[in-house]
Amino acid sequence: MPQSRGRSAAMKPAPLMLALAILIAALPGPARTAEPQVPILWDSKERLQKPDLSALPRLRFLTTTDFPPFNFIDKNGRLSGFHVDLARAICAELGISEKCQIQALPWPELDAALAKGDGEALIAGVPATSASRENYAFSRPYLQFPARFVMRKAQAVTEPIAEKLKDKRVGVLAGSAHERVLRDYFAGIKAVTYAKPEWLFADLKDGKVDAAFGDGMRLSFWLAGTDAAECCRFAGGPYLAPEYLGIGLAIATKPDQAALASAFDYALHEISAKGTFAELYLRYFPVSFF
Repeated sequence: MPQSRGRSAAMKPAPLMLALAILIAALPGPARTAEPQVPILWDSKERLQKPDLSALPRLRFLTTTDFPPFNFIDKNGRLSGFHVDLARAICAELGISEKCQIQALPWPELDAALAKGDGEALIAGVPATSASRENYAFSRPYLQFPARFVMRKAQAVTEPIAEKLKDKRVGVLAGSAHERVLRDYFAGIKAVTYAKPEWLFADLKDGKVDAAFGDGMRLSFWLAGTDAAECCRFAGGPYLAPEYLGIGLAIATKPDQAALASAFDYALHEISAKGTFAELYLRYFPVSFF
């Protein structure tokens, strides 16, 4: 959960920079700037016990249709997206593909559908917070959303960003968790706030700000789109700050189904180790936000 801006930046840099250091250390050096990076959230050396789901009559994942590329209806009228393919991969890894179903509902109906037994799991971006854990059992996170800097290609710099952007103008959405991260962790940077992302992007392209800072996933969508016109790229990062940005996406089940959530942990671990997660991630996020 986001924390107050009241603490000084000098008191709080360790968790964020540690997360950054761990992420960067895990990436192959020569490929870091040449190849799109895939988030690795699982320890390949960890051994999880494969669950026995033979007694499970069926596994119904509930999701939505209105959040591409995670969930959407494709041109052929079929439910598609990262979450749909991930759910199928989980069922295949658990050896229950024949029992696997995926159903899309409007977001406001998901909670009630799970509660009354219309499905066994939600794979729809339900945030795993202290409050939501009272109503759900969650798998471990399978995807996190780092904060990133974007700069014009000719001016883009590498780490240490805090030093190289000192006294520079960096655009960020006003009132966002990313504004709090920028002000708390990068005290030497001059934050310029915007009410709308399109205003921020226009000023970045025109050179009125030196960089933009925000959600890596949404910035990756802009970089891949025609509006960016290949002007810019990611610089530095990625930065993980769970106390501001949350722990990421997890699969939710009923609170009394912790064993099923653990089964998802096993499947997600195996999917990561075998490279299946990387394939899905790059299919739907060709401009990686990591």
